[in-house]
Formats: sequence, C-alpha cells, structure tokens
Amino acid sequence: MKSAGFYLQGKHTFPYRVNRRNISQCMIDEKVLTVYETLHARYGDLHWWPAKTPYEVIVGAVLTQNTAWSNVEKAIANFGDRLEPEFVADVGLAELIEIIRPSGFYNQKAVYLKAVTAWFAQYGYSVQTVQSEPLAKLRTELLSVKGVGQETADSILLYAFGFPTFVVDAYTARLCERYPLDAGNGYIALKAFFESNLPPDTAVYNNYHALIVINGKEHCHKKPHCEGCPLRYTERINCKVHLPS
Repeated sequence: MKSAGFYLQGKHTFPYRVNRRNISQCMIDEKVLTVYETLHARYGDLHWWPAKTPYEVIVGAVLTQNTAWSNVEKAIANFGDRLEPEFVADVGLAELIEIIRPSGFYNQKAVYLKAVTAWFAQYGYSVQTVQSEPLAKLRTELLSVKGVGQETADSILLYAFGFPTFVVDAYTARLCERYPLDAGNGYIALKAFFESNLPPDTAVYNNYHALIVINGKEHCHKKPHCEGCPLRYTERINCKVHLPS
C-alpha cells in the first residue's frame, strides 16, 4: 500500500536504510537485521501509513481491526472531505455507523472512534502537542481508551505521531516462529525483542513493520505460499516451514 501523501512528521526522510556498521553494537540477533535487509531488497520503501493526515491514520488504525484494508478504504472514502476529528466528535452515532459500515463491526468501531477522538481532543487535536508528551504516558493513555489495544495504540503512536514504538501483529508472530527469531511469546515479548535489536528509529520501525506485513500477505499466510518468498533461501535464515508452495 502506497501512501496518499502521508509524511513522517518531518523527523525522517525516505529511504529507510539501516547502516549495519553504525548499529552493529546494538544488535543482539543479527537475523533481525538480515530479515530487514532481505525484505527491503525485495519491496523497497513502502511509505506507510497510507493516509493523507495523522488523524486519518488514527481512524484507519481503528477501522482495520478484524477486517481487510480494502474495506477500510471504502469506509474512509465515505467520509469524503469530512474526515476531521471535529466532525467525528460532533456527528451522531447513527450517522457515523453508516459512514463506516463497510469496515465491519461498525457499531463497536463507531464507539471506538468517538472514544479515541475524545482522547485526541485533550490535546486540542494538535499533532505537535501530542508529540511533546512522553511516549510511555501517551501509550498508557491510549490503552485506557475503549477499543484501543496494543497493536492499535502502537500503530497510532508510530504512524500518526512519529514515535519510535514497534508495532506487532499476527504477521510478526508468524515471522518469528517460522524463520525463526528467538523473540518469545506474546505482544510485549515480541515488541521488546525488536526494540532491543534495532535502533530506536521511527523510520526503521515504520518500514520494518510494513515489510513484514506485505511479505506476510504475499507469502507467509497461515498456510504458507513459499514459492518466491525472499526469505526462503536467505543465508543465516532457516525457515521452519517445509510445505509445498
């Protein structure tokens, strides 16, 4: 998915390349870097998140829960030029439900959007004000918002506000299990593993997660499609999957 004009708050520029020499001292598991370099060589810089504004990232992070991104795009399109926090805060719940209906679970997600927008309102809908706050404080706040779990919170913080917080999802867990990376189990363990093996760099976290997702969608399904996977025959990586492609 290519961005429709989203920028990374001016803190970093593309491309997202990791200097192996500069970060070698912080690397604990070299496979983490090898996976990144291999996926980057195949897919390049993916310029995530696909959104025009930080608030659209927030909305997309909520709407993408338990649905395909194509459904999120339909819901986003239904907003037209009204995709602003002030509109979502003021619009009636019934109308908001109809707007986001294509995303599925629309009754719940409408409530969630209202809640996360109310959180953003505490900062005057100002990206700069949010960015002036400590990451840990913001993450704790977001996790207390109805409908915002760890993946959604980290997606918002990374892609909407440019904080260096690694996003973990089902594709990440599958990658770690299959290649394998000794990352432990559960969201917090996987997040800590990547953050301890990479520099705390927003651009690297941004593209690494995007690369994991795109390769997961292309190849690393629950029933894997290994033919053509860039990680399949990579040196220092021994995929544990031996199913026919």
